[in-house]
Amino acid sequence: MKNLHQIIGIGLLALTMTTACGCEVKPKKNISPILVAEAIDPDKKASNNTVKIALLLDTSNSMDGLINQAKAQLWDIVNKFTHAKCGNETRPKLEIALYQYGNDELSSREGYIQQVLDFSGDLDEISEKLFSLTTNGGEEFCGAVIQTSLKQLDWGKNPDNLKMIFIAGNEPFDQGKLNYKDAVTNAKEKDVVVNTIFCGNYQQGVNTDWKNGAQLTGGEYMAIDHNRRVVHIDTPYDEIIIKLNGKLNGTYVSYGAMGQRKMAMQSTQDANAMEMEEAVAVKRAVSKSSSLYSNATWDLVDAVEDDEIDVSTLEEKDLPKELKGKSTSEINSYIDAKKKERIQIQKEIQELNKKREAYIAKNQKEESKGELEGAMLRAIKKQAEKKNYTWENE
Repeated sequence: MKNLHQIIGIGLLALTMTTACGCEVKPKKNISPILVAEAIDPDKKASNNTVKIALLLDTSNSMDGLINQAKAQLWDIVNKFTHAKCGNETRPKLEIALYQYGNDELSSREGYIQQVLDFSGDLDEISEKLFSLTTNGGEEFCGAVIQTSLKQLDWGKNPDNLKMIFIAGNEPFDQGKLNYKDAVTNAKEKDVVVNTIFCGNYQQGVNTDWKNGAQLTGGEYMAIDHNRRVVHIDTPYDEIIIKLNGKLNGTYVSYGAMGQRKMAMQSTQDANAMEMEEAVAVKRAVSKSSSLYSNATWDLVDAVEDDEIDVSTLEEKDLPKELKGKSTSEINSYIDAKKKERIQIQKEIQELNKKREAYIAKNQKEESKGELEGAMLRAIKKQAEKKNYTWENE
């Protein structure tokens, strides 16, 4: 399980790319959008186009590198996905679920499998769960973890939505009592595509059924060199973006029982990204400036924007201290001011990120690129064509 490092990166990349694939050309009516409109285009809401991705990660011994890769590349994936559009020009919604398998600390009765996160579009929560993963030796049952994710997760029945599994590991795919062919057959019946990522030699993955596991559902098989690491390039714009991220956090207005806890989570995930590397913190800040970073369940700005709440109905106890004792009109004025401030900050981050990406493109050497990113992109775009997805600026 040495390849955990790249496997996660691949899985996450796949994830992002995957999302870019599911498309409902004729959006259904009376569906409440979950994602907030993009700062630059505040009137464009997400429709019922949804991409559901389940990441199944091997967390047995020697997979620490894979986990670290996943933590770092989550934001690359999200940022790539922010450029995705459906055929009807709407922005799709992204939901990610996370499973770990093959870890001795997990229940043997459950086949050393655990659902770490149900389908979620909460980027802070996804980051938190990734950072909670640790490794320990164990038995890796690929068929069982695929079957478990199919049973436990609500994949829905909308044929227009893109539904994908990315499973990463480096032990034989046919281990365990449950035949992997039965599991992938069940996936195909649910219109779920299984993509496999083998950490090791390509032919070894073929010989141990990883390729067959993917092909049975029309998915992609990928093998990665686990010794290849992604090199982050520092740019002159990084420090400014990080400072803007601090200002961006100041535009969030917590409310309700979970408000303070979720605001603390936001700060913690900022710190986790910075602890990994400054470049990772920059990528997270860019993600937070996009429409995919939506917090209507605890932030009044997003909640009002999404018509999720009427401030006149809020009780005094649910308001932050800066709004206690204020009238409804005063609260609305405060929220409106924070919204305008946020849009301006997000716009500045996005403009700086364009310059940052141009700088990286100019200074990046071929050997510094992760081979997994290119492989994932090709795989996802291939599947995306079937769901009428396109990417801007490409």
